[in-house]
Amino acid sequence: QVQLVESGAGLVQAGGFLRLSCAASGRTASNYVMGWFRQAPGKEREFVAGIGRYGWITRYADSVKGRFTISRDNAKNTLYLQMNSLKPEDSALYYCAAGRSTVVRDLPADYDYWGQGTQVTVSS
Repeated sequence: QVQLVESGAGLVQAGGFLRLSCAASGRTASNYVMGWFRQAPGKEREFVAGIGRYGWITRYADSVKGRFTISRDNAKNTLYLQMNSLKPEDSALYYCAAGRSTVVRDLPADYDYWGQGTQVTVSS
């Protein structure tokens, strides 16, 4: 089992940037595919980005391609999400997730462990 704790919440203006972090404890992070999801009020949780166990494979939602970068440091058991050129529609609660799959998937059901979320708000 792995425990996940996100950090990096913030309020930024449109066009600004933030970096989210997710610290994993328990099992070694490299045992898991990891991902970022987000959920805005009244909307379903949606995939943002995912990364394979060793960081060689990444996958992004079309809405964030070219603006967000997912990365991981397995030595530190930490996952990151660099978010640039932020838009008001990026405002949401962002969740870190870990999954036992060997493939980077984009459905919440494919992930087994979740953090509590960290709030990102982008003002126009």
